[in-house]
Amino acid sequence: MPEHFEIISRTLLAFLILFIGAKLLGKQMIAEMNTFDFIGAISIGAIIANLAFNLNIKIHHSVIAFIILVSIILLVSYVSMKSRIGRNLLAGNPTVIIEDGKILEANMRKMRYSLDYLNQQLRQKGIFNIDEVLYVIVETNGRVSVLQKPQFRNVTKQDLNISTIQESNLPIELVMDGEIISKNLRQNNLSESMLQNELKKRKLQTKDVVYAVLAANGNIYIDTYKDQITSPIDQE
Repeated sequence: MPEHFEIISRTLLAFLILFIGAKLLGKQMIAEMNTFDFIGAISIGAIIANLAFNLNIKIHHSVIAFIILVSIILLVSYVSMKSRIGRNLLAGNPTVIIEDGKILEANMRKMRYSLDYLNQQLRQKGIFNIDEVLYVIVETNGRVSVLQKPQFRNVTKQDLNISTIQESNLPIELVMDGEIISKNLRQNNLSESMLQNELKKRKLQTKDVVYAVLAANGNIYIDTYKDQITSPIDQE
């Protein structure tokens, strides 16, 4: 039984240390990982797993290893920010695999990139005809960036000389889970009375609202708990 308590306590400690480490390392490591980020994530996972379950390893040894690894990652991140050479060495460079509509077979071979995988990546971008592509670049995190030929790009309002309303603000969340987000109102110089008036127009109370957001165009989107849908398609 004492071992059970030790595993529980070590697991809780491992979670706490991992949470603190993630906060220190920032969002980049848990979002878009390059090669070095991947190695760091795997190493941290191994250390934390051993801390939680391997009773033969002393806790302070695992903590020391974790601190050293996080310090190395932070140092590498600092070097990458300050030095372009260091950034290229540690994270690598983007690789062009299609240039001016031509497939660069040599670059694809270096990356062990097959035509099947290339077509799969293009389909995920909504491109089913490789003839539409001008450039394809494989980023350091493995994702693909695609530039289509001009005749295949989506038409924009600017292309058609259509006037647009300028939007300078992000959408502002006003209500979430039936509670007014007062902080957002204060930060954006909005009054609660304005929100209440809008709810009254729709014959709603705050407690009826799941989510309300003020869009950049000035419109307020409101979703209520009662959706008034007679046959919801997501009903199990």
